[in-house]
Amino acid sequence: MDVILINGSPREKQCTYTALMEIAKALNEDGINTQIIHLGSAEKCNDNLFVSNVARLVENSDGLIVGTPVYYSAATGMLSMFMTNLISRCDKLKLALKPAATIASARRAGSISAIDQINKFFMYAQMPIVSSNYWPMVYGLKASDVEKDLEGLQIMRTLGHNMAWMIKSFAIAKVDKPVVEKLIRTNFID
Repeated sequence: MDVILINGSPREKQCTYTALMEIAKALNEDGINTQIIHLGSAEKCNDNLFVSNVARLVENSDGLIVGTPVYYSAATGMLSMFMTNLISRCDKLKLALKPAATIASARRAGSISAIDQINKFFMYAQMPIVSSNYWPMVYGLKASDVEKDLEGLQIMRTLGHNMAWMIKSFAIAKVDKPVVEKLIRTNFID
């Protein structure tokens, strides 16, 4: 069982990465393999080959977690572009009912709207959203600040354990997935 974690920060090993690593440790403790993919730059997020390769990884995984720093009460622009490209390249049938989660790192505020922004991609793809014991966010200006956010780190661990539980529960349920109907598009303009 595998979970892909996306680091949507332009800075590779800072606050968002620290939070994702805490989740990865919890998943690993529960027997789930993890891979963190760092986006890094807008050019990379718009590169067809890179996005297609990540899409294949996500399609073949058992879960997806996306992390973003908060910029102006939103996810990073490059992460938003990446998620748009990713969801459009993935086979929706391979995403449907795959557990997903969003986490945010912030200096002070804006996390809820950033989380909501990314969660909408999951809702569009029919992916159940994994929760934690509080809003999935950590606080800090740098990684060492996040390491002191004991409540935030606990929230990340709980999210990781909840993701592992959901993946394992789905695997043993032995219930067929619901049939995904062909998409019907309606235009309300005559």
